[in-house]
Amino acid sequence: MCYALVAVAMDLIWGYGGILSLGHGLFFALGGYAFGMYLMRQIGRDGSYGADLPDFMVFLDWKELPWFWLGSDSFGWVAFLVMAVPAVVAFVFGYFAFRSRIKGVYFSIITQALTYAAMLLFFRNETGFGGNNGFTDFKRVLGYSITSSETRLVLFGLTAIALAATLVFAAWLVKSKFGRVLTAIRDAENRVMFIGYNPLWYKLTIWVISAVLCGIAGALYVPQVGIINPSEMSPGNSIEIAIWVAVGGRGTLIGPIIGAFVVNLAKSWFTVSFPEYWLFFLGLLFIVVTLMLPQGLVGLWKKLMEKYESRKGAAA
Repeated sequence: MCYALVAVAMDLIWGYGGILSLGHGLFFALGGYAFGMYLMRQIGRDGSYGADLPDFMVFLDWKELPWFWLGSDSFGWVAFLVMAVPAVVAFVFGYFAFRSRIKGVYFSIITQALTYAAMLLFFRNETGFGGNNGFTDFKRVLGYSITSSETRLVLFGLTAIALAATLVFAAWLVKSKFGRVLTAIRDAENRVMFIGYNPLWYKLTIWVISAVLCGIAGALYVPQVGIINPSEMSPGNSIEIAIWVAVGGRGTLIGPIIGAFVVNLAKSWFTVSFPEYWLFFLGLLFIVVTLMLPQGLVGLWKKLMEKYESRKGAAA
């Protein structure tokens, strides 16, 4: 469900805004790291080293918390960071990119370079984010054991609520005047400019909203899987997000959710049964969908239903 939330966020910018990002894994990871900081502070005092610092900092002989860790023991402050950090990064990057009218494949390549650079940065121990090991071995959240069945059930329920709320919000957004203008920018940006709209702020707004949704998904993901490390920022993960949307059907909202579940179920089976063939299957899936199912599984279902209705009408 966390992946499905990310897929909806990608669909908002790609399916309705025409902006293909190959770096959305960065925003997902930033939200996860922000909440991971809180979880690491919860095990600081009773951790392996009995210090107020996270275990990895004690191991690396850090004497005090870095300035960007201050306040990370406050759930409210970290909840704010989960949304604010991806939003700020997205705003700064998006403002300069959209103002320069970078789009198409050039924009996709730049986003991929951005997430790769961030991954290399987070791999370094001196950045203060656990290096290649990242954050793990979480114990508590809001005073409750993070491994208890009750806590896991609550986290599962919160993820379901977040996904449902995101779907409702996205449906309202794309049907609003903002959504109609955004779709017009996707289809004919120059015409929209000629009638008095500035595409910069529409594209930047949906870009930031999408980044915030990814950050929330990352924050819900980390306590449930028990780890966050720089590998979440790998360009391959971001490409997979685009494949989820393409397989399900971009511009449909429900399609990306279906695509996220279908592709990840296939990944779970392939990586166990045929691990060496998973990437080949993933590439083949993307090619088949692009050439034969441009509207994804949702588009295929609509075509089948239209044929069924036409045959039913002809028989009548």
